[in-house]
Amino acid sequence: MARTDIARRVYNHAWKLDPIARSLLDTDFYKLLMLQMIWGMYPKVDATFSLINRAKKVRLADEIDEQELRDQLDHARSLRFTKKEMIWLAGNTFYGRKQIFEPEFLVWLADFRLPEYQLSKRDGQYELEFHGPWMHTTMWEIPALAIINELRSRAAMKVFGPFALDVLYARAKAKMWAKTERLKALPDIRISDFGTRRRHSFLWQRWCVEALKEGIGNAFTGTSNVLLAMDNDLEALGTNAHELPMVLAALAKTDKELLAAPYKVLQDWQRYYGGNLLIVLPDAFGTAAFLRDAPDWVADWTGFRPDSAPSIEGGERILKWWREKGRDPRDKLLIFSDGLDVDTIEETYRHFKGKVRMAFGWGTNLTNDFEGSAPVKIDGLSAISLVCKVTAANGQPAVKLSDNPAKSTGDPAEIERYLKLFGEADKRVELPVYV
Repeated sequence: MARTDIARRVYNHAWKLDPIARSLLDTDFYKLLMLQMIWGMYPKVDATFSLINRAKKVRLADEIDEQELRDQLDHARSLRFTKKEMIWLAGNTFYGRKQIFEPEFLVWLADFRLPEYQLSKRDGQYELEFHGPWMHTTMWEIPALAIINELRSRAAMKVFGPFALDVLYARAKAKMWAKTERLKALPDIRISDFGTRRRHSFLWQRWCVEALKEGIGNAFTGTSNVLLAMDNDLEALGTNAHELPMVLAALAKTDKELLAAPYKVLQDWQRYYGGNLLIVLPDAFGTAAFLRDAPDWVADWTGFRPDSAPSIEGGERILKWWREKGRDPRDKLLIFSDGLDVDTIEETYRHFKGKVRMAFGWGTNLTNDFEGSAPVKIDGLSAISLVCKVTAANGQPAVKLSDNPAKSTGDPAEIERYLKLFGEADKRVELPVYV
């Protein structure tokens, strides 16, 4: 495949619309896995997703033109899965399993389109929401984030001419390749791309994925981006996300049901998927509370993905729990994915080497690290912590506590109620959230 001259492509805008969302497959694999379960088990549940900018000082509505944003969102709504994409989903092997997607689900998916959106401005921020059936609104999370992040990058780069753009991308490529060389020096490292949601651009993510494929060889295990996995003959990777326990907790009729929601999700998941897909995401309402009340059968799952506690601290907590349950951590898997860059990957790798199997999902600092690359300092090229979270289910507020209070989402009164129910508030340590 001929590589795109990204700098020239960014500079030349002779078309009416340069689409950011190029395919409905330009999403993370866990979205499709969760979608099948939602379609099969919760088709009548409504869910609202909302854009949340944790970097309040960044006024997105001042940086991104509203009409450009609407044009991109409208274009995303025009997309359908292509025949080629449907054949690939039906015939490919994922996680060693053939036909992971049910034929009836694929028939439904073939006609899928993104639902309507609501967009307004308030205090320099965009208020972007998606209301409707959960099995429709869930699919907006990734394209919405990718669109806003790339529009922000494009707006920042409008001040650059073609040579300045050449310099920008040359420096960014050299910086990324230097990281690749450091990772290559770690024996048996397993790295995957988790960078779709907050990438600089689609073309840049594609370049990073292709560079990792060449640069670290078999140590690069795949990408969460389904389109890039298909186009580059890579494994599509990902399991589940916080929205599952958040929705089930919001739907709970009693406090007992609410407390059981994280484990009900795992039981539902196991009904659909098994083997290497049995990865626990424990921190939706705090990892300490999850481990305290977890049934013994959870210890039989393949591994955990500690997502919001510091990697070493969060990983050690899980290793201690496995040992208490009589399991040997060396037989288990930890997938680290929170705010990783080469320094934290190296530190975590060396700490846990020989103690547990490891994999690293490298996200924003892979696909959106342009710090120091521009000829002049441009704030709009710095990655920010932007998320699109489920905020209501069947009209009931949804909450995420996280191990890091800075990542909590939901109505403050509901957050306090959840904290009292789950306890262990003292185990949550607030840390700065950069990406």
